[in-house]
Amino acid sequence: MAEAWRGFKKDGHWDVDVNVRNFIQTNYTPYDGDESFLEGPTEATDKLWGRLQELQKEEREHNGVLECETEIVSSLTAYGPGYIDESMKDLEQIVGLQTDKPLKRAFMPYGGIKMAQQAASTYGYEVNEKYDKIFNEYHKTHNQAVFDAYTDEMKVARHTHIVTGLPDTYGRGRI
Repeated sequence: MAEAWRGFKKDGHWDVDVNVRNFIQTNYTPYDGDESFLEGPTEATDKLWGRLQELQKEEREHNGVLECETEIVSSLTAYGPGYIDESMKDLEQIVGLQTDKPLKRAFMPYGGIKMAQQAASTYGYEVNEKYDKIFNEYHKTHNQAVFDAYTDEMKVARHTHIVTGLPDTYGRGRI
């Protein structure tokens, strides 16, 4: 057996063919101890968590949304490194936020442009109108692609709520 598997039990057949279930069942050892092996938060974590709690309080005071992006479409490379608080960035071990500021809602139109516009509008923000044109004329969203695949009968069944749980508006968690 390869050196990489040293220390694992060979019972079963996970080492002969791909069988993740058998590997886990053969090599899993439950932990019956308590939490005493865990370390508490560091001073840096406490400071950053304190700042984040302040921001969460501000967010609640602003009806649940502190700020909303309306100009930059979210992607892995849409923003540079982000920090919970620039003045404490040396305390952060992992950097990167969904947007350029903590708790700022991202603009994610790929699921459906109308849904993204409505989400922004709900909290008093207006998405740049160029995105309406882009995502209705040039770039198909997930929602548009799904609806293109529906037959007329499926659309009627969906509209009358005979069939629910179809994979449209997945941004709301309805897959």
